[in-house]
Amino acid sequence: MSTAPLTDKRPSTLRGASLPKWSSWAIAAGAVALAVGIGLAAGLDSKVQWGLIAALLFVFGTYGIAARVEGRRQAKDRVATSLVWVCFIVAVVPLASLIWETVKRGVKAFDLYFLSHSMGVVADNEPGGGIYHALLGTLEQVGIATLIAVPIGVLTAIYLVEYGRGKLARAVTFFVDVMTGVPSIVAGLFILSFWILILDMGYSGFAGALALSILMMPVVVRSTEEMLKLVPNELREASLALGVPKWRTIIKVVLPTSIGGITTGVMLAVARITGETAPVLLLVWGTNFINNNPFSGPQASLPLYIYRQYAAGTEVAYDRAWAAALALIAFVMILNLAARGIARWKAPKTGR
Repeated sequence: MSTAPLTDKRPSTLRGASLPKWSSWAIAAGAVALAVGIGLAAGLDSKVQWGLIAALLFVFGTYGIAARVEGRRQAKDRVATSLVWVCFIVAVVPLASLIWETVKRGVKAFDLYFLSHSMGVVADNEPGGGIYHALLGTLEQVGIATLIAVPIGVLTAIYLVEYGRGKLARAVTFFVDVMTGVPSIVAGLFILSFWILILDMGYSGFAGALALSILMMPVVVRSTEEMLKLVPNELREASLALGVPKWRTIIKVVLPTSIGGITTGVMLAVARITGETAPVLLLVWGTNFINNNPFSGPQASLPLYIYRQYAAGTEVAYDRAWAAALALIAFVMILNLAARGIARWKAPKTGR
């Protein structure tokens, strides 16, 4: 004798009413409209104040409506999501505003002539001139700093991950952490006192590159160290089990596996030092003429060029400063895009 399975027809008590998917957009629109009304009524001229009021109204409105319809537990979850979105917008809006302002003001003077001419025979209060000398100096100084910092940083990270044990490794880690927070002006003063005042080597692009390499090293060490730690130990053990020496295992197994992340860290370190002004101001000293030799005489750079043009105080100088800032942002953006492309290209390929 068989019995048919019993089916519970009662509705589940765990399922309650839920807000539609468009409810967040509706609440946000209502919060913005209400914030505008409050701002106009209170006489608030700053759009930032309107935005902060709208953010608060959005969070509290989300909690109130969700608690009434879905319950307090689901309302808390929605409030947490709302806070994430609010913080994201608060972080993105200043960045987008900065980029928009730089592009809007920089395009006035940004052209091929601006990129291919220097300020050698042009006064700061006269139209014309360009950033060729500053762009050349930045490329040479950043390139030399990269050649100095990357080998030292990568080898230091390999030592800390693969060989470092005991007091020496702890001391190296401590000093790397300290160097990460060293202000750029301190690195510039160190090179100024040692390279220029004690050794009497003179102001040059190479002196600025030495200071930039000091700022770059801890970033390279930290990023490379984290990438090397992500390499599975099974790969190292398999290579060592085949009788491969440890140094060869590092070169043939560990580094190729993590080369994408290491390259990304190096590119980010380069982007970090590209906009430094203090070491360049102390050590490179700046010039309006083209100097192809970074080892002799003052040399220009983009950050120093921006500072000097803005300090000139004329309308044409302001336009050149904004155009140079646009070129600097574009240079850093190209470096970041190149880092992402190399990381994706060197990422391990997985197949079925």
